[in-house]
Amino acid sequence: MEKKVALVTGGSRGIGQGIVSVFVRNGATVVFCSEEQETSEIHHFVHMTNSEGLGICEFVTCDLTKESDIKKLVVYTVAKYSRLDCLVNNAAAHPLHMPIEGFSANDFRTLFELNVMAYFLTAKYSLAHLRKHAGNIINITSLVNQLGQKHAVTYCATKGAVTAMTKALAIDEAKYGVRVNCISPSCIWTTMFERATMSTPNPKKAINDGAAQQLVGRFGTPEEVGEAALYLATKATFCTGTDLNVTGGAELNFGIKTQVTDIN
Repeated sequence: MEKKVALVTGGSRGIGQGIVSVFVRNGATVVFCSEEQETSEIHHFVHMTNSEGLGICEFVTCDLTKESDIKKLVVYTVAKYSRLDCLVNNAAAHPLHMPIEGFSANDFRTLFELNVMAYFLTAKYSLAHLRKHAGNIINITSLVNQLGQKHAVTYCATKGAVTAMTKALAIDEAKYGVRVNCISPSCIWTTMFERATMSTPNPKKAINDGAAQQLVGRFGTPEEVGEAALYLATKATFCTGTDLNVTGGAELNFGIKTQVTDIN
């Protein structure tokens, strides 16, 4: 990705951070964002990543629920680096699991703003620049958009919307040479996932159960999702409208009783 410029939303932690790391190691210039102000952890990540990679990364604060912030983010990136080759829409939230009665209409609207509308708006404002260089868009969705998930109606709905939007946009943008794909991860070991398991009555069981959902018997890593994003951004030149499963075979594991080894 040398001489390529990428924009990654939600890149300060988890899967987004893994994507930023992989892109920079492969020579990209990456602007990544989150709604928070730069913390010491983010500063350290930027410093370490820039010292180890062929490329560079830069953090920008952006509230992705505000259209004006999204416009400023794209304008800033292109003004500073003169081009945009890849947009990775990654920032999203997963509310607590509960039956549909537990969600209010406002809960759903708020989630939709971040998980779907922000993806739409970043794509909308980036496409004029992506079309100049036959760039591409990668939307991070989730395996639950295909399989569903218990007590996660609103989250599954937003991820299904992202997948459908990806395919529709791929059709529209093909004439401009812009490819649009998405990635559906399963259980990826991130700080957010760790916190969620630690809050359960039996964290050890939650970790074991999460690992067992994949045929390979473990969680994925943010860097593995990053490698998949790198493939779509650089090598998958005949792929558009694709939903790439990065799942360790989790979608094939339905009905299979998996032997779980205790994690010590």
